[in-house]
Amino acid sequence: MKNKLTYLVLIVFAANLMGCSIPSNEVQVILLAGQSNMAGAGNYDELDDSIKARIKKVSNRVWVSQSNTEQKPLSYYNNKPSEKYNFTKRFGPELFIGLTLAEKYPNQEFLLIKEAKGGTSLYGAWNPEWSLEKAKEIEKGEAKQSWNLCEIHIESIKKNLALLSEKGKSYKIIGMTWMQGENDAILENSARNYAQNLKKLITKYRTEFEVKNMPFIGGQINSHYGIKDGSDLVRKACIDVAKSDPFVKVIETVKDSPYNDYPKHSDNVHYNTEGLTRLGTAFAKDLITFL
Repeated sequence: MKNKLTYLVLIVFAANLMGCSIPSNEVQVILLAGQSNMAGAGNYDELDDSIKARIKKVSNRVWVSQSNTEQKPLSYYNNKPSEKYNFTKRFGPELFIGLTLAEKYPNQEFLLIKEAKGGTSLYGAWNPEWSLEKAKEIEKGEAKQSWNLCEIHIESIKKNLALLSEKGKSYKIIGMTWMQGENDAILENSARNYAQNLKKLITKYRTEFEVKNMPFIGGQINSHYGIKDGSDLVRKACIDVAKSDPFVKVIETVKDSPYNDYPKHSDNVHYNTEGLTRLGTAFAKDLITFL
């Protein structure tokens, strides 16, 4: 008995020393939401072959669901080439969130459930208390005005979790990442109410999935369109929410170009390959502090 106990202690010690968790059959679930910078405009073909090899190595236990219940191994998603993004293999923050977590916890399986729509606001399409009136006030076009993205995402999450159960897998929601806010800087009401709406959004997800202190990691915007000081109001709102909740963190960003912390494409709005590599890694590292 003494030898068995010593052996168990050594296993636990070795796992902690390696920065690993004790093996678990629970699928670790991460929620991802936001607008275009959460959708992502990284070019997978620009990544080093060594990074691609690392991604491939963990892809058998990291799954990604984007706007549906199709759970695909961690990798790029297909992009229709355009004048702006003339490449076919695209990725967002999920790629390096998944890679960083998988390498930190080599005995765990992960599922990332993502909903991201470009040019949408927390005041309108993402509002946890959605109304057509508010959506029409800020969203451009009938399609975006009809989107209740918070509910759409929640329904997608529920379907994905049900699919895990059908496969006989247990799961645990370990946190949420959020990259959004540029479009809330365009109106006075949306910018000034960003903190209040963000708190409601966090509460809605925590309540819906019964995770009282679900960690929430938000990325700070640094766009320069919209009303005067609109971006500053949204940036400050994120900081204020984090200060009021010990389970919320903000990835702070530099305010102005040349954006050396998280590099961008030439439009100075959307993160490029290096920017998304760093952003996804930062999201994962902040999430790990809660695990």
